[in-house]
Amino acid sequence: MDTETDSTSTSTGRQDTYHFSMTPVNVPKIDTKYRKIVTAIPPESSIPILNELRKYEPASMSLELPVVWDRAEDFQVFDESGNCWIDFCAGTFVTNAGHRNPKICNAISEIVNNNFLHNYYFPSKIRAKLVKKLHDMTPVNLDKVFLLTTGAETTECCIKLARVYGRKINPKKIGIVSFVGAMHGKTLGALMVGGKTKEKHWIVNHDPDMHHLPFPKDSSGDEVFHENMKQLEQSGVDLSTIAAFMVESYQGWGALFYPKNYIKALRKWADDNQVIVIFDEIQAGFGRTGKLFAYEHYEVEADLVCCGKGISSGLPLSAVLGRSELIDVDPSLNSTHGGNPVCCAATLASLELLESENLIVESERKGVILKQELTRIKNHFPSRIEIFGRGLVFAIHVRKSSTNELDVELVDKIIEKAMQQGVLLIRTGTGTIKIGPPLTISDDALIEGVSVIEEIISDYLEATC
Repeated sequence: MDTETDSTSTSTGRQDTYHFSMTPVNVPKIDTKYRKIVTAIPPESSIPILNELRKYEPASMSLELPVVWDRAEDFQVFDESGNCWIDFCAGTFVTNAGHRNPKICNAISEIVNNNFLHNYYFPSKIRAKLVKKLHDMTPVNLDKVFLLTTGAETTECCIKLARVYGRKINPKKIGIVSFVGAMHGKTLGALMVGGKTKEKHWIVNHDPDMHHLPFPKDSSGDEVFHENMKQLEQSGVDLSTIAAFMVESYQGWGALFYPKNYIKALRKWADDNQVIVIFDEIQAGFGRTGKLFAYEHYEVEADLVCCGKGISSGLPLSAVLGRSELIDVDPSLNSTHGGNPVCCAATLASLELLESENLIVESERKGVILKQELTRIKNHFPSRIEIFGRGLVFAIHVRKSSTNELDVELVDKIIEKAMQQGVLLIRTGTGTIKIGPPLTISDDALIEGVSVIEEIISDYLEATC
């Protein structure tokens, strides 16, 4: 069953029709406890830098907000002109323990000043400490750790492991099932297993053994899962050839979680049919949702877990966690920069901070506050606004007044206006406003940031009513 259909309501692809202005705009000055805007936005002084980047980098690199970072501290970002923003992005869900956390910086300095910067994958003490730490703090069935550099590498690795393992059961057991709307990375295998059709336009030879199920609605249960699998079979897929499910623990673009019963049914079907379950926790992991991993909300086990982004709170390190029989099935696994000592030191410090600062519990607690604040916006505009998420990841879905489509251009204008008022938001290009601050953000900064968003949304939507 090929269910990859483009729809604004399901957001299977990014749209970047709106371009953030590089012309400095005179905006009201702001000086609060956590925000400071003292110049035109963007500042005149940043324009040469932005122009240079646009000249030498791909056009895609100019799609985000024109804020030239000078430094970042905890949950705030500063430029050279004296402006300060509340960071609702966490570097796109990376800096879970806050920007430039002193304990992480000290751990990095210790390695840089006293040891080495690179050792390929020759053994090191810091790598041994990290993999043991990851093993000890993660679910007990995940007994092996493979360190890499980027999230997409972990996705590609899991596709490989699933197929090598599956073929030991049945030479034809190579199918990977994912979901419409899913994002698993931008390398070839990751894009094909993902469910965003518009991002696959350049792929000539699509893998016929990558399949996609429709994303289940909130009310969907186990019966819907079984119906989806029946439809997949009726479309010509031999279900005995499925090697793995790859599940984005929540769909990143919209902070959409799966119904628990749906995932439980998927897990049982996988167990009954010698199929492994891979959870993509690249965006969701390490406390973001109020649990170490988001898949734990579904009360199921994972066979393989893709980790990245928030694992280190800043440096490029990723990991595949999994059962030994899966991790060890391929003796060729290695990575040139995987387990880099500097990144290992940062990651180890970040994981220790999750525990010592109770950041996972704090994410859950602050998530209640965030939901309350966002619900007020939803209740004010019930026909235009929906909110989804938990912990410190939420998405505001903004719909057009005339249709049920997500309003991509309006959302981009809201994001730009928020930048002008001292709040940085993630641009998804899908008609959703993503909120994902560092887990260290204070309660009052969280509330202040949402109040800015609320005012901007109200101004735009009331003007169109």
